Amino acid sequence: MSDTVEMIHEDALPGHESALEPKPDWEPRYPGSERLQGKVAVVTGADSGIGRAVAALYAREGADVAILYLCEHDDAEKTAGIVRGEGRKALTIAGDVGDKAFCESAIEQVLSEFGQIDILVNNAGEQHPDRDITEITEQQLRRTFQTNIFGMFFMAQAAVPHLKQGGAIVNCTSVTMYQGEAELLDYSSTKGAITAFTRSLSENLIGKGIRVNAVAPGPIWTPLNPSGGASPEKLESFGKKTPMGRPGQPNEVAPAFLFLACEDASYMSGQVLHPNGGTIVNG
Repeated sequence: MSDTVEMIHEDALPGHESALEPKPDWEPRYPGSERLQGKVAVVTGADSGIGRAVAALYAREGADVAILYLCEHDDAEKTAGIVRGEGRKALTIAGDVGDKAFCESAIEQVLSEFGQIDILVNNAGEQHPDRDITEITEQQLRRTFQTNIFGMFFMAQAAVPHLKQGGAIVNCTSVTMYQGEAELLDYSSTKGAITAFTRSLSENLIGKGIRVNAVAPGPIWTPLNPSGGASPEKLESFGKKTPMGRPGQPNEVAPAFLFLACEDASYMSGQVLHPNGGTIVNG
């Protein structure tokens, strides 16, 4: 059994959105205005949660979408149906972004299907709660970093040679990078790495006309937390400590990903947006 399968079995992650109650809100809230017309977007972790909402909104704005996901085939097909329902093309690709060979293969499949890549959304991630640093196993530590930050490197390495001037990369970091989170030591550490990666990759690619930005969501109602990404105690009060007093919905986060991917953000690179329920952070 692979390390990935063992970790999934241990924590029931990434979790089925189809089994989640209440269901997250992924539907775009407004008609499209062709802001991504003719574009091709690759979205990792697009089977559910924030990734599904981003795929749906990108499709409404005119993009064809490659839906990368780990193993939740039913959720991925649901997302593909949403994209096609918007009149756009969808491609589902299952695999582990922590595997460099998979990332290279996925990009090759996207190019074969669509002939181009304009936007890369690095959204896939995993988290495992532990109250004590001594409870974090070496396997878990390596696995969390493998998915959350190595996966972004591998996807960027595979995609960047095919991005042209005007291309965009949008990474998903987290409010935990700015505030810290006592039960998510390894996860929060990866999110700090993602923010630094975003800023550094922006400096690296800006001369080529490729913008790199990030979104740092607060507590968002997705399969990640109720499927094992948060302790039962944390779930009872999930999102209630935000100034708005509630968790966010995926379709409240997706517009940030749209803004950073389209020409509306043509003068923004190396930046982070914060849809987090009103929590004030620096950066």
